[in-house]
Amino acid sequence: MTKLQAEVRSNSVAKGKDAMVTEDELDNLAYLKAVVKETLRLHMPAPLLVPHLSMADCDIEGYTIPSGTRTIINAWALARDPSYWENAEEFMPERFMDGGSAAAIDYKGSDFLLLPFGTGRRICPGITFAISTIEIMLANLVYLFNWELPVELAEKGIDMTESFGVTVHRAEKLLLVPIVPQD
Repeated sequence: MTKLQAEVRSNSVAKGKDAMVTEDELDNLAYLKAVVKETLRLHMPAPLLVPHLSMADCDIEGYTIPSGTRTIINAWALARDPSYWENAEEFMPERFMDGGSAAAIDYKGSDFLLLPFGTGRRICPGITFAISTIEIMLANLVYLFNWELPVELAEKGIDMTESFGVTVHRAEKLLLVPIVPQD
């Protein structure tokens, strides 16, 4: 969070208590973009993609998939597969930065490793809106506030246990205290 706040606060043009990060400033926030990608890799909202029907017989790594078979892609498992991701269970936004092992991977599913919005004809139509909204919201939250755990949770830390279903969400609610930074 400290690294993200430093990037956002040093690249923001507007200053003062009413200042906010604007959409124009997002292009200069490479670490912010990497944090969003890494968050969506580890904690994508929908673990299973929309079912597909195979149109022709195909062979995938020695397994024959007959024509007419309904298939469901486990995007959650792909995003955590240690044979494709170095330290797959660790939060490492740097993997998406220039020179990182996943720098060229995007959200559009062309690599089939990061599919938080699906891929192909059934990709989420709101992908552009979602990413823009997430980036601007996160940038402003870390620009305007420092974040701390409530005193009663400070010793335990954050519980990242997930609850699975049609969507994935945290089993325990995230409680944070916003602190207005003093200049």
